[in-house]
Amino acid sequence: MSDGALRVLSYNVHRWGDDRTALARVVKACAPDVMLVQEAPTWWGTRRKRRAMAATFGMRYVAASARNAILVADGIELAEALHWRIRRPFVRRRLNFVATQLPGGAVGGQVLVGTTQVAVVCCHLGLHILGRQYELEQILKRCRAFGTPYLLVGDLNEEPDGPVWKRLAEEGLTDLGADAGPTFSSTDPHKRIDGAHLSPPLQGRILPTPASSEDLAAASDHLPMLIELRP
Repeated sequence: MSDGALRVLSYNVHRWGDDRTALARVVKACAPDVMLVQEAPTWWGTRRKRRAMAATFGMRYVAASARNAILVADGIELAEALHWRIRRPFVRRRLNFVATQLPGGAVGGQVLVGTTQVAVVCCHLGLHILGRQYELEQILKRCRAFGTPYLLVGDLNEEPDGPVWKRLAEEGLTDLGADAGPTFSSTDPHKRIDGAHLSPPLQGRILPTPASSEDLAAASDHLPMLIELRP
């Protein structure tokens, strides 16, 4: 952190299952104070895997819910860390395709931006179009409960013309990535399905990602969003 600004990296890391060395280079190049992770590694040895992943970035694993996690750099403290299970439809139906969905969740906490307490919240919405809207209402309720300005980031699994994005605008949040370009896929970016939304009166912007295109393509199937917050 410098000059009161906070660097936040939002990143779907694809379960830490791609090129881990390339992923570590991307994260270190971004030098975040806080990293909000979607699709963090799960199943057997979940905490051990997440601590090991954080260590490759030179960060600490501090909180998680479902497949979302928060990592922090040295000198950054996360206060009032909260994690929630988010209710979502267990079965997703589309045309003749039926699939189950993993449980949803969101994780958040408070950090200082200058002298201002700010909540940072990370989520990963599901694949069911109506389910996403239901999940978002639960998450927004919890964002408001912090009683502070907040940054909400995540893999929204929906493009900006969808109902989730419209609801975020109705909530009065600023879409920081409106001019930042697509986030999926990393090898052929053509969809913007990852969001970074900020409540007033905070100021923020998306910074260029200081990593090579080769590392970005190898590290995950999503591109990261590097956010600078100012009070």
